[in-house]
Amino acid sequence: MLNRIWLSFFFIAAIASAYQWLLLGNHAIFSQLIDSLFNMSKLTVELAIGLVGALSLWLGIFKIAEHNGWIERLARLLTPLFQRLMPDVPKNHPAIGSITMNLSANALGLDNAATPLGIKAMQDLQTINPKPDTASNAQILFLVLNTSSVTLFPVFVFVYRAQQGAASPTDVFLPILITTSCSSIAGLIAVAMVQKINLLHKTVLLYGAVFFSVIAALLVYFVTLPASLVGEQSALLANLLIFSFIIGVFASAHRQKLNAYDLFIEGAKEGFEQAIRLIPYLLAMLVAIGVLRASGAIQLLVDGIAWIFASMGFATTFVDALPTALMKPLSGSGARAMMVETMQVHGADSFAGRLSGIFQGSTETTFYVLAVYFGVVGIKHSRHAIPCALVADGTAIVVGTIEAYQFFG
Repeated sequence: MLNRIWLSFFFIAAIASAYQWLLLGNHAIFSQLIDSLFNMSKLTVELAIGLVGALSLWLGIFKIAEHNGWIERLARLLTPLFQRLMPDVPKNHPAIGSITMNLSANALGLDNAATPLGIKAMQDLQTINPKPDTASNAQILFLVLNTSSVTLFPVFVFVYRAQQGAASPTDVFLPILITTSCSSIAGLIAVAMVQKINLLHKTVLLYGAVFFSVIAALLVYFVTLPASLVGEQSALLANLLIFSFIIGVFASAHRQKLNAYDLFIEGAKEGFEQAIRLIPYLLAMLVAIGVLRASGAIQLLVDGIAWIFASMGFATTFVDALPTALMKPLSGSGARAMMVETMQVHGADSFAGRLSGIFQGSTETTFYVLAVYFGVVGIKHSRHAIPCALVADGTAIVVGTIEAYQFFG
């Protein structure tokens, strides 16, 4: 599956480039493609270098958390749920704790923390994978939950909107929360249908009720805040929680008389080695994404969608925000650039400007996450991971558009 998708990016780019050259007279298209190849190669190394520090930091902290018992206690708390969702994962396995930490970091909008924690979770799951080169059911479910995970605090979307002159940068908070929740549910249902997971079991329903109660409470709290304070308070809460976790891990290690420094160094060394191993996988995915974008294939798709909806008499105001939605599964930086470009052209408070913010804050970069998480453990066969993740991405596009019309249309 991954091989076919990767090759298809290049073949689609080739067809789109031929169209640009032969029919539109764009003689610079092949130069743009080659520039994209080298630019993405350079970006790969820059991302890997940036990841070295974050991965070393968090795996160092996680090594301490493993030895002081925090991960084990967190795993025990969530074991009943994951026994239903991931029956192949043994009771109280360390993977449950690392999965929880990753999903929590994603929910809090802490991308720098989420990636190394997700890599740790994937490595833990790999220790019980009977086919090391093929994604297990548990790894697929984790990947889909990760790419579609609920984002409670999309602070960076607020920051970009503020920079582009939005009158109320946080007015997209509620639509993003609704959209990302629906995306996560759709991804979970897609995986459950393939893997025959019973989501109506009382244990799953109980944890779901608690989870959505917390979301509802946070939603009520932030809705009652003045718009000017939502971004500030969400950033404060997110950073306070993560720093409290770090201090708690250190304090617990000190109380148990563990050598926290040596444990941190041991984990940091592992993080450095893993970041280096990621480079070939990142390179393969990023160059494919780069040529797809440079070829104009995405813009051709957007124009085609606009023509279809216009011919049926539907409004096409949402189409101007689609480049952000279509780029998000491929490239986080590309999607951010598309969002900013949309706000610059149409205005931060335009319908397209707001909708692009909703798209940006509702899902993760599916193919980047897949390349990193599967690449670090050497998985070559992704099975149904990509289709299920794309179901979540598609749901985010549909629901995000509907919510944008409800709130701003």
